Amino acid sequence: MSLPADWLLRHSVVMCLLLHSLVLMTFCFHHAATSCSKSCYCSESDSSGKTVRCSNLQLTEIPQDIPNDTHRIYLDFNLFTTVPTNAFAGLPHLIELDLSHNELSQLEPGAFRGLGSSLQLLDLSSNKLVNFNSEAFEGLRAHANLTNNPWHCDCNMQMALPRVDLDPASLRGIVCQTSDPEETGVQGLAFLLAPDIDLCVVMKRTTDVAMLVVMFGWFTMVISYLVYYVRANQEDARRHLEYLKSLPSRQGKSEESSTISTVV
Repeated sequence: MSLPADWLLRHSVVMCLLLHSLVLMTFCFHHAATSCSKSCYCSESDSSGKTVRCSNLQLTEIPQDIPNDTHRIYLDFNLFTTVPTNAFAGLPHLIELDLSHNELSQLEPGAFRGLGSSLQLLDLSSNKLVNFNSEAFEGLRAHANLTNNPWHCDCNMQMALPRVDLDPASLRGIVCQTSDPEETGVQGLAFLLAPDIDLCVVMKRTTDVAMLVVMFGWFTMVISYLVYYVRANQEDARRHLEYLKSLPSRQGKSEESSTISTVV
């Protein structure tokens, strides 16, 4: 028994619509993945892949529409003040990122999350970075340019530097503009070139002093308790001692009474 012609026609139309929708969605995803970010200039070559240039555009926020097949991004000479968490997530092929000559003063934890396996070059030079946040560089093994920033070298930085996996040569770009304590003399020096300087010495001394104060406090409490215990029990001891002294005299009087009774 053959199927009705109208039934076949309806199902053919439905299949055509589904196929058309699938093709349209594929085109849209491909366009979203390969198109260029708004206001930026894109170029592509077989040797270097896709490059996105957003230089000198007075941008204040990291673009969110960067194609996910991008290999190089140039965001230099803009007005960025911070790099938020996951700012470059979804860019698994990114090998070079230029954020130099901005107003960056903060790198949030996880700012470069997701780039650890691909990123090779990171340029953060000529910004306003003061404090070194190791959590911003989690997983990164890239070579980073950290020069020309007003770095503040202190105990927090000293403890943070060993936690990052950046190329060790990158950390030589950290030149101390200020330091805490100031008398360490590291101003104007690359921090890693002054290995004998311990910026945590003040904190260690403070910790030692605090421990001594605590120990002295406990010692004082123990001595005070012993003095209180001795004084509280001194009166009882005196009364007990007088009681013990009174026992022989009472016994002597009893014996004397017994002797007089016997004589009588």
